[in-house]
Amino acid sequence: MPQRKDKGFKAFLKKCKDQRALLIMTIPFVIWVFIFKYLPVWGWTMAFQDYKPARTFSEQEWVGFKHFLFLFESDRFLGVLRNTLAQSVINMVLGFVTAIGLAVLINELTNMKFKRVVQTISYLPHFLSWVVAAALVSSVLSIDGIINEILMGLNLVDRELLFLGVGEWFWGILGAAETWKNVGWNAIIYLAAISMIDQEQYEAAKIDGASRVQRIIHITIPGMKSVIIVLLIMNIGYILEAGFEAQYLLGNGQNVEYSENIDVFVIKYGISQFNFALATAAGMFKTVISFVFLVAANSLSKKMGQGGLY
Repeated sequence: MPQRKDKGFKAFLKKCKDQRALLIMTIPFVIWVFIFKYLPVWGWTMAFQDYKPARTFSEQEWVGFKHFLFLFESDRFLGVLRNTLAQSVINMVLGFVTAIGLAVLINELTNMKFKRVVQTISYLPHFLSWVVAAALVSSVLSIDGIINEILMGLNLVDRELLFLGVGEWFWGILGAAETWKNVGWNAIIYLAAISMIDQEQYEAAKIDGASRVQRIIHITIPGMKSVIIVLLIMNIGYILEAGFEAQYLLGNGQNVEYSENIDVFVIKYGISQFNFALATAAGMFKTVISFVFLVAANSLSKKMGQGGLY
């Protein structure tokens, strides 16, 4: 047994030596991850303290799970958690369906010049900051915006609608805005997956008389399956990362019951009010739950024989 371990260790050292150039290239990224991802974990201790910035670490009062209990007993936080989950699920479903659909449609275009134009136009909104994107969305959905003008012109409504003033509509509006902004960018990885599919499969399907739709269903979609599964697992791991900018910029007093998610809650009731311990507790809760979802999704995928992240 010790000899087997020695051989394994020697093989590991030999592999490291052979790949030393790659290992050296990873050093800056490992340092970056350690500084910005692992060192901040030390700050989680604030979630268990009655944290006061003026005190040293040894002077802080430890309060156990007080802040977590406050969150779980707060109707406000439960509503925020509901909003976060709803926004994430809607964004994830719309994001997957539209990105896969757009990638398939772009792939089916035969005019290369038109294909490049469509792809470029589709991912340009991704480079807009949410400040600009939210301003555009607010303008389009305003009382005198183009949507109201179209609805009034077609006599579909008898008065202008205040879209961002109805809380129940916010999740759908946010999902549509997120999809418009990111669908082109998200489609790029699916286009890359499609490009890896053996073209001989399409030729054989054509010879067998398969229609374009049949080729998409039986060749293109299955060819993207591994990429779809990996991205789905990663997105499930970020299920509580519904975002901040869009909700903060599009949210208002009339839709706050549906727009406020965990990140907005942390800013408004944690950092803005100098309640850093409560903000840390909310952030820690989000991280732990996201990790649990990631592990569960990965395990379920492997049990179903679809592979996983690790």
